[in-house]
Amino acid sequence: MSFPPVKEQLDLIVSNTVEVISEEELERKLTRSFETQKPLKIKLGADPSRPDLHLGHSVVLRKLRDFQDLGHEATLIIGDFTAMIGDPSGKSKTRPQLSAEEAKQNGQTYFEQASIILDRQKTTICYNSEWLGRMTFDDVIRLSSHYTVARMLERDDFEKRYRLREPISIHEFLYPLAQGMDSVHLRNDIELGGTDQKFNLLVGRDLQREYGIQPQVCITMPLLVGTFGEEKMSKSLGNAICFNDSAEDIYGKTLSIPDDLIETYFTLLLPSPAQSLELFREIIKQNPREAKRALAKEIVSIYHSAELAGKAEDHFDRVFVHKKAPADIEEFTFETASIPLVKLLVELKAVSSKSEARRLISQNAVQIDDTKVDDINFEVVLEKAPKIIKAGKRKFFKVALKK
Repeated sequence: MSFPPVKEQLDLIVSNTVEVISEEELERKLTRSFETQKPLKIKLGADPSRPDLHLGHSVVLRKLRDFQDLGHEATLIIGDFTAMIGDPSGKSKTRPQLSAEEAKQNGQTYFEQASIILDRQKTTICYNSEWLGRMTFDDVIRLSSHYTVARMLERDDFEKRYRLREPISIHEFLYPLAQGMDSVHLRNDIELGGTDQKFNLLVGRDLQREYGIQPQVCITMPLLVGTFGEEKMSKSLGNAICFNDSAEDIYGKTLSIPDDLIETYFTLLLPSPAQSLELFREIIKQNPREAKRALAKEIVSIYHSAELAGKAEDHFDRVFVHKKAPADIEEFTFETASIPLVKLLVELKAVSSKSEARRLISQNAVQIDDTKVDDINFEVVLEKAPKIIKAGKRKFFKVALKK
């Protein structure tokens, strides 16, 4: 394919980024690519620490898609090997290590989810166990000789933990070196990552230079703030909107974000919004709620469809605006006439454990036919006519005695 002019490429690539190290090198690489009509190799790594992706991951995936649209080669690395080490980025304590089986299982879902944003046909998938798993102890010693402890302690999270006398395991020092070896193996021109990945990206740049490879340009993207409006989006913090959430959940969670995040979400999560950003800013200024509803429908359309986005909006209005039960609630039947509410919530999979069920009940977040229940020992008496159970803000179930 014929590449767009370098200036046009630069404008798209640097949009929404936090830092480009360095922009001059990026321009030189793009110029060489344009003159030779040879695409650049762009790398993005993802450790499968969890089996699902959330909208925070989409920020950097969308930038990788920008490169694909410009005609460059995109490589998505599934860090099945590095996930067994545990990325210490932004952590105040050692991150739990995954087993090889856990890393493999989580990694299997990543490409399918990432393909919602990436061009599946133009994306190369690699697992870094392919090369890191073959390294000998001698290879690791030679690799370690390229970096000093002092350099490692320049990293913010390591420096803070060292100053506070918090434990830092030796294997955590190996993580950025292992990620850097991905760049050495692939000989990529550019690596993408969130701002919390800056140190790791720079290690890859340094190691490429040590191994006689033209160093990569490092591009960092902003970390998406979660739905509570404070910390970065993370499933463990309960503030995430996941790719595989239902249309209703994505819509409802998006409407829950603070008003001051509307423009940020619009800019970072939707494809090429530049043309409509000014118009959207006016809508935010005049009616933030309508702006948020429009944003929610756009996001649902990306991860589901425009049809389901419309249904999700109708569902939200019915349940949260008009305070009615959803039009279509799944019905469950039971053979016993009486069942403890805690047990029932677990069996309905409204919660993942009895302790979570008890907490939900104690918080007045469970209703039976519009009546709140706050007794954790409550027994639900089932009848042939179904009762409606509401758990939390968005989960509804019909339960009845089996006929």
